[in-house]
Amino acid sequence: MPASDHELEHAGDQLATKLVQLGYTVVTAESCTGGWVAKVLTDKPGSSAYVVGGLVTYSNEAKQALLGVTEASLGNHGAVSEPVVREMVAGALAATGADVAVAISGVAGPGGGSEKKPVGTVWFAWGASIENTKAVVHYFDGDRDQVRRQAVLFALQGVSRFLKQT
Repeated sequence: MPASDHELEHAGDQLATKLVQLGYTVVTAESCTGGWVAKVLTDKPGSSAYVVGGLVTYSNEAKQALLGVTEASLGNHGAVSEPVVREMVAGALAATGADVAVAISGVAGPGGGSEKKPVGTVWFAWGASIENTKAVVHYFDGDRDQVRRQAVLFALQGVSRFLKQT
């Protein structure tokens, strides 16, 4: 079931509240979501208090140039993988000095899927440092918009859960 605008707004508000309570800032490193997580977070007035920025690194070249993702990780595992999203988090933190980062890379469709990584496969990572990063893969159903909406919601909720454990 696709995430509604209301669900996305609510998840963004919950994360914003948690960031403000902790006095933390966040940066996003997004591929298949195209900056949608950053958009949800910055829809709220005053978001400059907790959003440092967002990097849309859709191509492998952008992941390498802007986030320092290694050619080896991309070549050995592909852009939609745990090593890549972990490196995206590390690169976003290093580039911006934010307290926490979220990274997303997936296959939104309709094409681009494979037997090992079908359409709807999305890797997520969130972290405050290289040593304190959690990564998880999730599989979503639906068309391109539905996969992306669900990925945005999952990312926002994932960062909130991560911060509760900090």
